Amino acid sequence: MSDTQSQIEPRPPSVAALFLERIEATPESEAYRYPVPPASGSGPDEWKSYTWTQAADRVFAVAAGLMDLGIEPEQRVAIMSNTRVDWILADLGVMCAGAATTTIYPGTNAEESAYILADSESRVLVAEDTAQLAKAREKRAELPDLAHVVVIDAAGEPVTDPADPEDWALTLDELMTRGRGYLQKHPDAVTETVRALRSDQLATLIYTSGTTGKPKGVRLPHDNWSYMGKAIAAQGLVEPEDVQYLWLPLAHVFGKVLTTGGVEVGHVTAVDGRIDKIIENLPVVQPTYMAAVPRIFEKVYNGVASKAKAAGGAKYKIFLWAAEVAREYAKVTQDNHRRTGTASAPTGLKVKHAIADKLVYAKLRDAFGGRLRACISGSAALAPDIGYFFAGAGIHILEGYGLTESSAASFCNPGEGYRTGTVGKPLPGCEVRIAEDGEVLLRGPGIMQGYHGLPEKTEEVLEPDGWFHTGDIGELSDDGFLRITDRKKDMFKTSGGKYVAPTEIEGRFKAVCPYVSTILVHGADRNYCTALIALDEIALMGWAEEHGLKGRSYADVVASPEVRELVGGYVERLNENLQRWQTIKQFRVLPRDLDVEHGELTPSLKLKRPVVEREFGHLLEEMYAGAREK
Repeated sequence: MSDTQSQIEPRPPSVAALFLERIEATPESEAYRYPVPPASGSGPDEWKSYTWTQAADRVFAVAAGLMDLGIEPEQRVAIMSNTRVDWILADLGVMCAGAATTTIYPGTNAEESAYILADSESRVLVAEDTAQLAKAREKRAELPDLAHVVVIDAAGEPVTDPADPEDWALTLDELMTRGRGYLQKHPDAVTETVRALRSDQLATLIYTSGTTGKPKGVRLPHDNWSYMGKAIAAQGLVEPEDVQYLWLPLAHVFGKVLTTGGVEVGHVTAVDGRIDKIIENLPVVQPTYMAAVPRIFEKVYNGVASKAKAAGGAKYKIFLWAAEVAREYAKVTQDNHRRTGTASAPTGLKVKHAIADKLVYAKLRDAFGGRLRACISGSAALAPDIGYFFAGAGIHILEGYGLTESSAASFCNPGEGYRTGTVGKPLPGCEVRIAEDGEVLLRGPGIMQGYHGLPEKTEEVLEPDGWFHTGDIGELSDDGFLRITDRKKDMFKTSGGKYVAPTEIEGRFKAVCPYVSTILVHGADRNYCTALIALDEIALMGWAEEHGLKGRSYADVVASPEVRELVGGYVERLNENLQRWQTIKQFRVLPRDLDVEHGELTPSLKLKRPVVEREFGHLLEEMYAGAREK
């Protein structure tokens, strides 16, 4: 048995058990930081902390409060809230009560929220505020299983309905008060429940945000999370001294697994899900690591590039030079590390890199707080050129890979010797093989039990011997690094019989065009490829001011011939490095950016291709009008 494997086997049956171990090991160490907005409503937030003991006090009160409400092991308790420290403590409370957390994105509408609550048979809903409470009230008649709604932050508003003597709502403080009273009568209730947990009991029910049809509930037992905590620690990427900045949606498996790693490793986690506060928070929190989705890194890169371009002349030339030096430096050092084990570079390149560091890279690192050792990127593919840029600038983006069905983390790049463009090696305990058609198959302790109430759907992806079909196409290097080339269902064949991987082309375009927000490459059963391109409003409007379009609206700017010419130039640059059948023959600039609200992106910012193709089908047909289809 290898050293890393021995750290995973044997393991406690649950994260709740890991949590008890953490409280005992480092009771007075800082566990979580959270922002408190100023009472005046203006000025910077004040950051406060919980030690592990203080966190445990709240977690146990939540757990006992749920027991007092009659919640029994494996019954579902839903959480519908933005990312905040209360989400993490509520989730730990649910698991310490022996129950299972159903996660719901706070942006989910009332109808789909009701579907998830009903399908999961959730008995309690933990709602962030009265707006989330209102969704449940609207659909109350359709939710016979839902007995209580717990409101985290009522902002001084009443949560009970005075017209309803049997109202089901209470505040989180009221739940914890009930829990503390319950613990006075039954002081060992929580610890005894945790000790009685079995590894195969349901811990989490996460609904996938599918592109078509109703979302499916993925059943993840306690052992999945216990394994993940141990595997993350064994990977060695995070340490007890680390400070993690956590803003990702906790309703998504990527955010959820980060909370598990924090419990096992015992580092500090600063929690704030407000995306508009990221730039403000980073210099305050000064994280040593954080996780993000590729869209965030693309936005940072595009913002830096457009700011340099707006400065004009020499500054933009310096940025372009520094960007190319960064990419060259990253490629050379990574290649040398792969061949020799040392990330070395020739003297001339080192000198250029040192100059670029003083002029450009150091300022970029300062914007991330100045202490960032590594970023974890997942959920979608990161364009390699953007990855190389950040790597050369000293912001190391370690791509990882996993799915909801594999508890998020199956692969991750090592801290030393990581390879941009790959998702790294499997975590300890995870097996991988590539099927004949190129599909990535996974097996191990992180794989789900199945889809909730959908045995036929489970059988489609999960073989009797435990191999899970990911639906992703990939390639394994001789030394075990995985590269994902595309989603199996997203790849298409042109009418000329050529296969096209749209994600690869889309990633390349994001690397060459600093103004793009989202791009969709289309061409299934067509005789050439086309693209729908949405532009980033902030970056584009900065360009517009410098090019005679100042004062015009975003909609006017994107419809202008100047922007079409601008984007056309980048499409030509893209086509220069593509095979003939991959090239974009026509494109259309969309009148607005794609977003979650219109259902075109998932909450984790993945593109919903069928939705976009349906919404803008008239533009696609326009690009093929008169073309001879084969």
